[in-house]
Amino acid sequence: MQDATAQMAILQFMMAGKNKVAVPSTVHADHLIQAKINSEYDLQTALDTNSEVYTFLSSASNKYGIGFWKPGAGIIHQVILENYAFPGGMMIGTDSHTVNAGGLGMIAIGVGGADAVDVMVGMPWELKFPKLIGVNLKGKLNGWASPKDVILKLAGILTVKGGTGYIVEYFGEGAKSLSCTGKGTICNMGAEIGATTSTFGYDESMEKYLRATGRSEVADLANLYMKHLTGDKKVYSNPEKYFDQVITIDLDTLEPHLNGPFTPDRATPISKMRSEAEKNDWPIDIEVGLIGSCTNSSYEDIARSASIAEQAVSKKLHAKSEFTITPGSEQVRFTVERDGLLDAFDKMGGVVLANACGPCIGQWERHSDDPNRKNTIVTSFNRNFAKRNDGNPNTHAFVGSPELVTALALSGKLNFNPITDTIENSDGEQIMLDPPHGDRLPKKGFDVIELGYQAPSADGSDTEIKIDSNSKRLQLLTPFEPWNGKNITGIKLLIKAKGKCTTDHISMAGPWLKYRGHLDNISNNMLTGAINFFNDKTNCVKNQCNKEYGAVPDVQRIYKTKKIPTIIVGDENYGEGSSREHAAMEPRFTGVKAVLVKSFARIHETNLKKQGILALTFNDRADYEKIQEDDHCDILGLTNFKPGKPLVLVAHHLDSSTDEITVNHTFNDNQIAWFKSGSALNAISGVI
Repeated sequence: MQDATAQMAILQFMMAGKNKVAVPSTVHADHLIQAKINSEYDLQTALDTNSEVYTFLSSASNKYGIGFWKPGAGIIHQVILENYAFPGGMMIGTDSHTVNAGGLGMIAIGVGGADAVDVMVGMPWELKFPKLIGVNLKGKLNGWASPKDVILKLAGILTVKGGTGYIVEYFGEGAKSLSCTGKGTICNMGAEIGATTSTFGYDESMEKYLRATGRSEVADLANLYMKHLTGDKKVYSNPEKYFDQVITIDLDTLEPHLNGPFTPDRATPISKMRSEAEKNDWPIDIEVGLIGSCTNSSYEDIARSASIAEQAVSKKLHAKSEFTITPGSEQVRFTVERDGLLDAFDKMGGVVLANACGPCIGQWERHSDDPNRKNTIVTSFNRNFAKRNDGNPNTHAFVGSPELVTALALSGKLNFNPITDTIENSDGEQIMLDPPHGDRLPKKGFDVIELGYQAPSADGSDTEIKIDSNSKRLQLLTPFEPWNGKNITGIKLLIKAKGKCTTDHISMAGPWLKYRGHLDNISNNMLTGAINFFNDKTNCVKNQCNKEYGAVPDVQRIYKTKKIPTIIVGDENYGEGSSREHAAMEPRFTGVKAVLVKSFARIHETNLKKQGILALTFNDRADYEKIQEDDHCDILGLTNFKPGKPLVLVAHHLDSSTDEITVNHTFNDNQIAWFKSGSALNAISGVI
């Protein structure tokens, strides 16, 4: 669990009345560190600013038998890969990029906090059995192509929802040629295509990584059971017979990609970026280049990028864009500093940030004189939704490999192609960059003085957890009310969201992260980024009580005060992106009864069910158009709520006409029990 989601997960766990977690569990303090100046300043500022939250997480971890990785220890997914992931294992995590561990042959799945609570209290965890996509990697990467380009290309093929309901398995000689951390990069961004998870079969690169990170005994066991940790030869030789879908990518010819802006599946090969940028009027000047994040912060990533920085220094080049580097863990940071790699970044004009998520999740106090200016940044991150990195809706964020981002920062231009183009140095010479290179693992081994890990007490029963009733950061939870046994009538439309509505649109991160442990306060950001279908504005919806327009959270709180039930209507792939369950808890807390959309992203649909909200889909997607701004609705059929049986939504329009709309659901018997109890936590509290 990362610290931004762990707060709510632990608060829910406390309601379950258990003394200790039932399975090995960890908390990682990586999300609350804001990038501003440099690693030392930013870490100390975070320690001062977030001391209340860190104390809560540390003491709760100690009490309940949870390992705690302190601020500065690193980004959760890199730390997991270095210390916990192992071939053939299964893991859930309260972050959508938990899937990163597939690079070490795990089945690792991102979930909401309520799912984590199920597991931590020893209850079964369920998931609709996924289908399989097989990705056959042929050939071998060369030149400027990187593992990141594999998933960037695949995102262009499958789109942000093409992996929904699937596990993606990579195989072939090309898969074996990739490093373990390179595999992790590919699996990490499987979240951006909606995949349940992604994975690779166990191979030599994984063995080397296990041994390099001090886990030789795990490597020995994996070697012993190798045939069970990868697919059978007959599967890979005839994949169409065993996979529901097969995609082939030729690594020999794979080109570096830049994906974006505003969505991670808009894939552009670097050779076509010049024409695409001109055609779409994208800002050409790159203001900031940022490398790191949970996707690309391994030793290999930094080494390959440093090889570009070293060229820059020797060839008298200097970054023309602001440039930042985020190591993935203290172990990686200490090792790359020891090996002199950070010096090259410093000399080319880079700034090393704390071992944390930082700008990738909007924890970035960007140096800008106009927070709404149209501009371009390039990153090695995973997501690039509007406002995600810096809160500016006009920031065009493009995602690429760290080595490509480093080269682009040197050129300062989005239309620069390092394969064909030159950069003018301080002597006026035209310089061609050589392709990147770097060791996959440090020749002298990994090294670190202080990992930043706090082991829990063997008996934490005496540990006291204090939450100030006046705290603005933390708030004890109270159970949601159970269903009253009746159909829901008189439902007002809160918002009809238009187009892409991610969990960033529903519950923004960035400055709001500080309220992730306080449900009342965090609810003040609910749906503030969603576009209202009826006026094309964000955070502006009609209050049906007084016919005036107001901010979404304000209007919803008025409905709650008047005990008026509400519904949210959405478009395709509603709730894509982060696993943050706040995007489900906020609507539930403020009185939303149902969310009706064309289609859901997997994690968000489950999160809604867990919190007792009706997650519904249009039987006919065209019925989305029938929902009008002044509608009030009834949801019928709940008194006979059964798996596979559609419900009926009756939309009453302002002109007294009505539409009866068939709505589907995927609730099973257990999930219907969650709804009737008011939430999954209410249901399991009556069992354990």
